[in-house]
Amino acid sequence: MLIYGLPGVLLIFIFVYFPLLLNFVNSFYQWNAFSTARIFIGLENFKRLLNDPIIVTAFINNTLYAIISVIFQCGLGLVFAAVLENKLFSKYQGFFRTVYFVPAVMSMTVVGILWQFVYHPSYGIVNPFLKLIGLQGLAMDWLGKSATAIYSVIFVSQWQSIGYIMLLFIVAIQKIPSEIYESAKIDGATGIKGFLYITVPLIKEMTLVTTVITVIGAYKVFSEVYVMTAGGPGHATETLATYMYRVAFRSDEMGYASSISALIFVVLFVLTLIQLKISKTNIK
Repeated sequence: MLIYGLPGVLLIFIFVYFPLLLNFVNSFYQWNAFSTARIFIGLENFKRLLNDPIIVTAFINNTLYAIISVIFQCGLGLVFAAVLENKLFSKYQGFFRTVYFVPAVMSMTVVGILWQFVYHPSYGIVNPFLKLIGLQGLAMDWLGKSATAIYSVIFVSQWQSIGYIMLLFIVAIQKIPSEIYESAKIDGATGIKGFLYITVPLIKEMTLVTTVITVIGAYKVFSEVYVMTAGGPGHATETLATYMYRVAFRSDEMGYASSISALIFVVLFVLTLIQLKISKTNIK
């Protein structure tokens, strides 16, 4: 059995663990992509991380991204899944599944460009809609103001990802035996009560999975931010991934970019350990 599993182990080591180890080694050096010179500087890159205000801004943005995404992607995804699994929507379930899931299969680059037009202060549709309903005071340059840019980008991710999370919850709900719901109806647990006391407790495992997927995705987010704002205005929408890209390919500080990558790995590794701990203690 060992010899059959060896090719897979080798592939994982070559394409996952070796690059990961190499990245940590590179973070102890000062180097760039256009020179073979490498200067060992020890922990200097990590000391710089601790004193870099942009790292703080990026980490806050990622954390904000994670919190809002858990509330809306996991929360609304669960609600939509429960509604579509209701017998009243059984005839139209296929249609609504498709409608909600279509954004999830769209290219993030396309989505980012699309929403740039949607948010545009001159020819977008958000500001004209606000003026149409009498809220012209709220019309603004959504991606051009530091106070609103990060929330505007986060909203796009919710729009795109809710359908995917919803399908995961639908799969979990369909695994709940119908007899449990029938027994609950006899006891008067229908509608919202059935959702709160039957559905939610019985899909704890999927709730944990979707939560972890969402949080990890929030700390790795890059495409939508880079396409829509490139981290701007200023560094208002900077995330750890976009800042790493900026440092590596614009400033050509590969050693410091490697240390940022190491920070992202540590954050995701800790989050994964927390998930495993929770799953062992709360899921039976």
